[in-house]
Amino acid sequence: MNRVGKTLLVLALVAVVAMAFRVSWNALRDVATAVGADKTGATLYPFVVDGLMALALVATLVLTDRTDKKFALRVLAAYTVASLVLNFVHGLVPELHGRSVDWTRLADWDPVNWLLVLLATSLPVGSIYFGSDLVAKVLHHRSIDPTHAEESTQTETERSTSDLPAPALAPVPTLAGQAEADRVEQVDSTAETVPVDRVVAADQPVSRRVTGRVPDAARSSRPRRTADELMAEARQVTESWPVEQLTAEGIRKALRTSPDKARMLRDTLRAERTATAVPEPLGAAS
Repeated sequence: MNRVGKTLLVLALVAVVAMAFRVSWNALRDVATAVGADKTGATLYPFVVDGLMALALVATLVLTDRTDKKFALRVLAAYTVASLVLNFVHGLVPELHGRSVDWTRLADWDPVNWLLVLLATSLPVGSIYFGSDLVAKVLHHRSIDPTHAEESTQTETERSTSDLPAPALAPVPTLAGQAEADRVEQVDSTAETVPVDRVVAADQPVSRRVTGRVPDAARSSRPRRTADELMAEARQVTESWPVEQLTAEGIRKALRTSPDKARMLRDTLRAERTATAVPEPLGAAS
């Protein structure tokens, strides 16, 4: 529907509401006079009931929040029912139709008369309460700038995105101070993994802060072995090993020593095996 069609629809709604207000005017004015209102109060009474109905209708069209819209619809329904009841009573009581209407009963049975008087007298107080609440909701709704609301939504989205955990960097193993051939042999060893941006080159020593004397409880309880003891133990452990199994990693695991000492033992054991396997010259036998 274009803008002209919407404008015509709103004008038609205003015309219907105005005509309905005029039809209900006499009934509400006479009921107000019957419950004790003076001439001025009786004249303003229709604005209290039907006027709040119009305000609730506008609030229903303006408000977008589901809770506020439901509240406005309930106010509209309640005052519509109240206006219908008062108009119905006006049609049943002939004494209310005269031009010089004065105080009179709205029903012959006392309980019904009390309820009708309570309804007619409570509508002005309810109009003050519900009308103020509806106007506050409409003004608060109009004070929200759509551009500002869009920026706030975008900010909350970015904030929620930034709160997500960053993807972890793929760890890469680093074996500082070892040659390329030794790295191939030590694939199964336990290597320290660090993020990519913290990999330290092998030729760059890492400066460590002096922390003082190591406590006795933190020291290893295993006694230190000398080079000769370590070599003797290596010969005993690898006596049945073929030459192909004499690797630095295998020796390191068997003896539980450092990689540097394991490589030294490997080279020594291989040299001994090679020297033992060299055949004697032919001239030596004669």
